[in-house]
Amino acid sequence: MPIRRQFLAVATTALATLGFASALHAQTGDTITVGTDATFPPMEFVDNGKRTGFDIELVEAIGKTLGKKIEWTDIDFKGLIPGLISKRFDMAVSAIYITDERKKVVDFTVPYYAGGLVAMVKADNTSIKTPADLNGKKVSVQVGTKSVTYVKEKYPQVQLMEVEKNQEMFNLVDIGRSDAAVTGKPAAYQYVRMRSGLKVLDEQLTTEEYGMAIRKDTPELTKAVNGAIEKMKADGTYAAIVKKWFSNTAK
Repeated sequence: MPIRRQFLAVATTALATLGFASALHAQTGDTITVGTDATFPPMEFVDNGKRTGFDIELVEAIGKTLGKKIEWTDIDFKGLIPGLISKRFDMAVSAIYITDERKKVVDFTVPYYAGGLVAMVKADNTSIKTPADLNGKKVSVQVGTKSVTYVKEKYPQVQLMEVEKNQEMFNLVDIGRSDAAVTGKPAAYQYVRMRSGLKVLDEQLTTEEYGMAIRKDTPELTKAVNGAIEKMKADGTYAAIVKKWFSNTAK
């Protein structure tokens, strides 16, 4: 009897796996299309004409794990969620914070990295020592990101300068037209490492988690990507990618 039960359990699992694979194939075929705004190093950016970065490498590894080809679509950050909903691509991956507002219209994978908002200023800036000092100052942010709403809500006296690209936001601080930039922690620290004369405030504004956005009508894809992330964490692939791009221990 136990042998029969064991056989039935194995058979049931095999059938479920086949059904799962079939459903995923029906949703995506042999290719998963992914939208990104590759202007946010070290998460995603273009180097020598080729997309690279933590998110890019992680998604390519997920594709390999699932036996799927990854096809990228470049789009401005503010168009990622609308583009996903309108079925321009299957998934949006571009250092997107998981928020309650976004979860109303799309699903997210499990969190795959912890980030948060920070403020970047010139190294010799003595008027902005803590986030509270942002009030009354000129602060650059990237349109369509959480930085916009966060700064408006928390620091109502800020003179907000909204720009299309992350690089523009940093440049405004660099040339003195903006007193500070509020953006994601990985990008801010990456830029400071590359450019002297700038610093990130010690006190972080928020601590948040990144997720891969997927349409609500493709639940099998969400399950598949979650499974791939879990497998990559178990076999060391995820830790290796984190170490490469952030030189720390994966969590």
